[in-house]
Amino acid sequence: MNSPKTAILWIRRDLRLHDNQALLHSLNFQQVVPCFIWEDTPSTEWRMGAASKWWLHHSLHAFQQSLKKLGSDLVLVKGTPEKKLVELAQHYGASSILWNRSYNPQEAPTIQALMRAAGQQGLEVIACQGNLLCEKSALLKDDGNPYKVYTAFWRKFIKVYTPTCQAKPTQLPALPQAPYTKTATLADLNLLPDIPWDAGFNEYWHPGEEHALTKMRTFLKQGVLRYKSDRDQPHLAGTSMLSPHLQFGEIHPQRILQHIVDTFGPLGQLTDPNIIQFTKEVLWREFSYHLLQHFPHTPNQPLVKAFQHFPYQKNKVWFKAWTKGQTGYPIVDAGMRQLWHTGWMHNRVRMITASFLIKHLGVHWLEGAKWFWDTLVDADLASNTQGWQWTAGCGADAAPFFRIFNPITQGEKFDPQGLYAARWCPELRHLPAKWIYKPWEAPSHELKKAGIHLGTDYPYPIVDHKESRERALSQYEEIKK
Repeated sequence: MNSPKTAILWIRRDLRLHDNQALLHSLNFQQVVPCFIWEDTPSTEWRMGAASKWWLHHSLHAFQQSLKKLGSDLVLVKGTPEKKLVELAQHYGASSILWNRSYNPQEAPTIQALMRAAGQQGLEVIACQGNLLCEKSALLKDDGNPYKVYTAFWRKFIKVYTPTCQAKPTQLPALPQAPYTKTATLADLNLLPDIPWDAGFNEYWHPGEEHALTKMRTFLKQGVLRYKSDRDQPHLAGTSMLSPHLQFGEIHPQRILQHIVDTFGPLGQLTDPNIIQFTKEVLWREFSYHLLQHFPHTPNQPLVKAFQHFPYQKNKVWFKAWTKGQTGYPIVDAGMRQLWHTGWMHNRVRMITASFLIKHLGVHWLEGAKWFWDTLVDADLASNTQGWQWTAGCGADAAPFFRIFNPITQGEKFDPQGLYAARWCPELRHLPAKWIYKPWEAPSHELKKAGIHLGTDYPYPIVDHKESRERALSQYEEIKK
């Protein structure tokens, strides 16, 4: 009697049943062992941050329950992927190892080590398309070079891409009978914070594929029709909030695009500016990965080489004030407090807070990128890198360095009633909207009426906007020479 054909299915950041190519490929086997390997000491510099670990904990739990409903399970293991995957294959008598690609160049050494180890054991390896819409070779310029301008990237994409969604399996191959004794529990992975700073996360987030699909359907039925205007107003729920679900592969971007096509028509024929804008935002993530794959040095170094010698400065006092939401500029402070409490920050405010750190405080963009990496539940190396380099003016298709967000007028323009500031800086909530984004200019009687004593209840600005702007412009002129 022949032994059943068995495969090890390596689950990475693809915690979903729909549109999961490796999972679907595993249906060709009689027995499949879905496994997630938590590497305690990963070799990559950008190890998963604390907020992302919180999300991963709950996402793994949701995915494990989904697998159980289809007759399978998720084996949790701690260790080095290339060693543990081969060990699992040997234990279960598996002939193949399957996974979905991650597209993170920093993980390339792990894959190379796995390929060598599997080859030495005569194991078949099958790598499927992961959480991107196209492989990088499909989105190159006519001369074979990568795009650095988003608009051109977008135009190429809508010419070559056709959404192709795949339904989830109705049943999965059974796990082999022989239990693997070195499994871990979810608690063993120690992903939740040691201190209860994540309490606010539970108010805002529900990780898992089912929540991601529901959120997508609701947004594309209601919110997307106001997206172009609402997305810039931080006091509104004007964005899809899908970014952490995308980051952990709970939903594939092709399912979002397929839903858009089914509802509004082909991507190249869209007419509603709201739908077009949202589709472009989905593609911005793809563009960020395009850049990361072609320029793998950018998480730590600027794409524009002239910025390698930019005169950034270290100021621990200013940086700490920024992280704590104590800069004296309410739009910045509201954003940083929202980040700490919810693990997320409104995109418009991300740009404002990043610009303030880099251009008003003169702090290196990499310091801000690392803080966001640790505190965002949607921390994605490609998007985080591209966002910070865009703001710093040193990345692809970047905002010019001389574009400096005014932290006063930005708040007044996009939150004219001061609702966002009042929500996250409650000490200012009784101040009239006219003064809420510049409380230091408020008349003394207004401050007294609002119960605010500047310097005690809320800080004075740690830097002067005009002076900081002029300094930043002067530094930019120096690197242009």
